[in-house]
Amino acid sequence: MTAPPDALARYEPVIGLEVHVQLATRTKIFCGCPTSFGAPPNTNVCPVCMGLPGALPVLNRAAVEMAVKAALALRCRINPVSRFARKNYFYPDLPKGYQISQYDQPLAEHGAVEIQVGDGGTRRIGVTRVHMEDDAGKSIHDGFRDSDAYTYVDLNRCGTPLIEIVTEPDLRGSEEAYAFLTELKQMLQYLEVSTCDMEKGHLRCDANVSVRLKGAETFGTKAEVKNLNSFRFLKQALDFEIARQISIIESGEKVQQETRLYNPATGETASMRSKEHAHDYRYFPEPDLVPLRISEAWLDEIRSGMVELPRDKRNRFMREYGLREYDADVLTAQRETSEYFERVVKASGDARAAANWVMGDLAAALKAEGAAITESPVSAEQLGELIAMTLKGEITGKLAKEIFAKMFATGAPARIVMDREGLKPISDSAALEQLVNDVIASNPKQVAQYRGGKITVLGFLVGQVMKASRGQANPQTAQEILKQKLS
Repeated sequence: MTAPPDALARYEPVIGLEVHVQLATRTKIFCGCPTSFGAPPNTNVCPVCMGLPGALPVLNRAAVEMAVKAALALRCRINPVSRFARKNYFYPDLPKGYQISQYDQPLAEHGAVEIQVGDGGTRRIGVTRVHMEDDAGKSIHDGFRDSDAYTYVDLNRCGTPLIEIVTEPDLRGSEEAYAFLTELKQMLQYLEVSTCDMEKGHLRCDANVSVRLKGAETFGTKAEVKNLNSFRFLKQALDFEIARQISIIESGEKVQQETRLYNPATGETASMRSKEHAHDYRYFPEPDLVPLRISEAWLDEIRSGMVELPRDKRNRFMREYGLREYDADVLTAQRETSEYFERVVKASGDARAAANWVMGDLAAALKAEGAAITESPVSAEQLGELIAMTLKGEITGKLAKEIFAKMFATGAPARIVMDREGLKPISDSAALEQLVNDVIASNPKQVAQYRGGKITVLGFLVGQVMKASRGQANPQTAQEILKQKLS
């Protein structure tokens, strides 16, 4: 659905996100069942996560610590006491008949995330709360011969530890929502709190969307959009829903408060059910779990184990290494890349050259192999040594690239590759002079042009010397010898 451009310009979208993140624990939140993905259906289960009578939950300490790390990264206040509650609803993949979540006393509240916006500035997006909960199972509606008549249920996900991150309605468009999720995903991956693998359901998002005339202070009627399991689908769904609501208002009708489902095949949202309210779930305190108490000592212990966050690392790279903002963004996009880069800087002594190599030759070689930087056959220290040799003038830039290709293919250090392949700089002046003489003899036309005043031809002749020497000649030395002989 589309709305006229002039109508779109008069309205302002108001968006809040509810992001469900699977924590990267080995076992479930209230039992010892594994959280591994891809196990045969209904095998990673036990009486606790299946909700059998008499089975009692026991809270996973590692899940709590990961949740606290995420909340601290989001600049939230950690509540010293939080409580679990039962969120009651019926669905075939929820064997207990309720979800263990947190309601009126969540783990953490009142945080914020800064995102980059289109004009180059930043915006502060408030985080209302972060709370812990267990996941439901999975209903499978297709893929079987009788899927037209039956729905299959896999309970492996039951009890998987989640955190739900609820933002304030501070987002003002699909681009900002995209930027928020990007920043959040990067942050959680740095902390190793979650893999955020959306294909495996480790990061899922619902969006509350409304529109209002620009300048208005009151919010419009919101619709919740579900099934946003990729960043691209999130953006498409929000753009469609914003246009749909504007069209309804412009036609004189009212937007209905409801839950809508995004269909990636059509790029549209469709009504799913009327919007639920908290009282619909009949929340009440979980009787089988004691309150969760986070002491200051435990909080300090968790905080001391946290790594530098991407936003802080980006700023430090620009400040400490003099990198451009774009380069700092690329080099901190993944924690492993940022750590590799810093080791290259330490080994080479030159941040600018290290950035160029990591983002250039190394990135291209890894992409061609479909490999991650953690799988690089060239260690950061080896690459740093190669860069240092180039900066010291031991080898030429062209020779360095040839050596790097051999290093990447074999995993051998630069000096071993040089000795084994004979890729050493030509230091014998007689040998270099002979190469220059051969180039002069082979290129009479260009020699005549140079002697006739066309100085730019010298670059071509130097290039021929470099080609003849397989990049082993020093280009400055070659140029000086050419000048002497041609004069």
